[in-house]
Amino acid sequence: MPRKDDIRMTRDEVRDYLREGHNMTLVSNGPKGFPHAVAMFYALDDDLTLRFATYGSSQKVKNVERDPRVTLLVETGTAYSELRGVMIEGMARIETDLERTVATMIEANAGTGSPLPDIEQIPHDVKVRMAGKRVLICVEPIRFVSWDHGKLPSSKTPSALSSRSNGRPTSRA
Repeated sequence: MPRKDDIRMTRDEVRDYLREGHNMTLVSNGPKGFPHAVAMFYALDDDLTLRFATYGSSQKVKNVERDPRVTLLVETGTAYSELRGVMIEGMARIETDLERTVATMIEANAGTGSPLPDIEQIPHDVKVRMAGKRVLICVEPIRFVSWDHGKLPSSKTPSALSSRSNGRPTSRA
């Protein structure tokens, strides 16, 4: 079985992993054909749609208006055996509902250590000041690619493989 099958996450593991995090890299198609990558806080729906709020005049919004195809990356880990991540290819859509945008901002900021107040406690004029120039981008997933190197048996990590072979490829009997 290929090693990628060993480390792939199940759909439930993907959902749990995405719920653990709060920041992602959004990659949209820039105006000159180059990828445009930015970090964003996000909120996650039960159907694995990711949502985030951003200024309506931002480059990422212009990119999505022109081409709604995006890639998202959520990843963690420092040592090889700790690497985990989910790459999501999806279609982005822009929404302009003030209440939903504010709710997403609150939800996305909840895990940052600087949570915003509950939406019912925010007066309408404050919501307008918070989100009046923002839009909501929702990304509906089309394809997931995931990895969790913690699933690898210790005998399959790079350090274990190199120590067995002293840097040379091992032969198979």
